[in-house]
Amino acid sequence: MSEVRLIPYRTEEVLETTSEVPKGIEMIEAPALWERTERGKGNVIAIIDTGCEADHPDLKGRIIDGKNFTTDYDGDGANFSDNNGHGTHVSGTVAAIEDGKGVVGAAPQASLLVLKVLTGEGSGKMQWIIDAIDYATNWTGPDGEKVRVISMSLGGPTDIPELHKVIQEAVNQEISVVCAAGNEGDGREETGEYAYPGAYNEVIQVGAVDFECNLAEFTNTNNEIDLVAPGVNILSTYLESKYARLSGTSMATPHVSGAIALIINLVEEQFQRRMTEAEIFAQLVKRTVPLGHSKVAEGNGLLSLALQDKLEGLLLAPNRKQESLVRPYSTTR
Repeated sequence: MSEVRLIPYRTEEVLETTSEVPKGIEMIEAPALWERTERGKGNVIAIIDTGCEADHPDLKGRIIDGKNFTTDYDGDGANFSDNNGHGTHVSGTVAAIEDGKGVVGAAPQASLLVLKVLTGEGSGKMQWIIDAIDYATNWTGPDGEKVRVISMSLGGPTDIPELHKVIQEAVNQEISVVCAAGNEGDGREETGEYAYPGAYNEVIQVGAVDFECNLAEFTNTNNEIDLVAPGVNILSTYLESKYARLSGTSMATPHVSGAIALIINLVEEQFQRRMTEAEIFAQLVKRTVPLGHSKVAEGNGLLSLALQDKLEGLLLAPNRKQESLVRPYSTTR
């Protein structure tokens, strides 16, 4: 079975310290939902990547469990430490804590299940990834928690039936599987580039834009793109308790993974029941804004978590105006 590598990405800058809400988190409007969604609390997101620096000050308390599927650390399954940096960066975009220091993730109270499937060199066996997806699908937490989202910023050029099958099983178990589109784009929307697992229909495939809503020159385009998110110069957690700005569809993907945790809490409170994966996907797509690119480049558009609030405000405003003009008939002269 073939090997898989990290989707190539760019390291733009490494910082010793920072204190800000990253632009990407602001761009997807995550803070607008925090108060009503308990910041994603109660949702477990499986990060299938290079591991995570568990003692990073911005990630302390966010990791509920983890496992190493690689040969790193002499194959010690309990050691899921990140010796690359990619997984820590992805984890921070999903769920870095909100404490006024460092950075903050899209769902700062969500829990992370860290599954290390790539070595420090960024490579791994396809079987490790298949095993990790199966593990996440069947995992149960100490209080009966189950995984609601699987986030994968990795891929390869080959369609592997065994990989497809285990992803289908995860989706059948009502888990949202979010995958990076890939960074093999040639800058032309009309030519398709496919990377797996992102290109499978069952997953939520994420492309990348910059902060000006321009399509990233590296982002793959194909007829399975579902939406786009910020993926250029993204600030998040990094090794040695540092921070880094990275670029790639790998960076766009965790914005969506964290956002889904917020959407789950929002709509399950509204509907007063547990939502299916298909229903959560529909709610996600409702919160996208077309940017003017072709559908094979941007899918449904840019993730915009506050969009429904804005639309409801517009719809209710005329009604409020009409109400102000209506007066009860008087029975007195």
